[in-house]
Amino acid sequence: MIRTVLLLAALAATLAACGRRAPPPQVIAPPQSPAAGTFASPAVIYPQFGDADPHEWERRHPGLYPVHGLDVSRWQGDIDWPTAKASGVSFVFIKATEGGDFKDPMFDDHRRGAQAAAVPWGAYHYYYFCRPAAEQARWFIENVPQGAGLPHVLDMEWTPHSKTCTLRPDGKTVREEAQKFLNILEKHYGRRPIVYTTVDFYRDTHIGRLPKTEFWLRSVAGHPRQVYPKAIWRFWQYTGTGLVPGVEGKVDINVFNGPPEQWAAWQAGLH
Repeated sequence: MIRTVLLLAALAATLAACGRRAPPPQVIAPPQSPAAGTFASPAVIYPQFGDADPHEWERRHPGLYPVHGLDVSRWQGDIDWPTAKASGVSFVFIKATEGGDFKDPMFDDHRRGAQAAAVPWGAYHYYYFCRPAAEQARWFIENVPQGAGLPHVLDMEWTPHSKTCTLRPDGKTVREEAQKFLNILEKHYGRRPIVYTTVDFYRDTHIGRLPKTEFWLRSVAGHPRQVYPKAIWRFWQYTGTGLVPGVEGKVDINVFNGPPEQWAAWQAGLH
């Protein structure tokens, strides 16, 4: 069975790379859990997505992972969430806030649209090192309501193109600030946030040392195992030029590191 599924995934990836129509998404019903009851929504696997600038993946490629999802912000504009879900979008992380005074103007629309279409969502905060962690955490909490189906996200990366803040603290300071932010959100929402980061930031700050923290890693030209040696990751952002039904223009696409059964359990907090 596993061999058959992997062969189907490889076939879909090959057809997509050749510009041909891949098989439609397969749907696997989630398992039941005595502790949490029946999981509400099925896991859609091996979706049919395009890419405006595809990378030629080697043996380890995103098509081997069954559960795919998006991260979006105001730049995606209005999204047809039922169409996106039907195409294979199993989750979404939505930009909510930056620093201590900016809220993404599309956050509420995206959040409500995803909820209405039963797409599990979490919100992310883009961190600036010119404000204290506690101030940024309070700003996030002020703008992001309870009720998300996924953990929220702390997005930490260098900001060399910012007009207001280009500070680059040392790794110890970065990790201390991240820990404060994560602790505040965990206390408020009841689940520890994930940390999203990039290759250079991960290398420069050793943020991977944060205890009891799951990571979402960006790598658009290589598998995380190659780009982030020895890193343990939960999500992988594999392209920033994805083409997804229901979304106008390019969009980031991500995979969950695990099979549908693990995805369903992880959503329910049983990991």
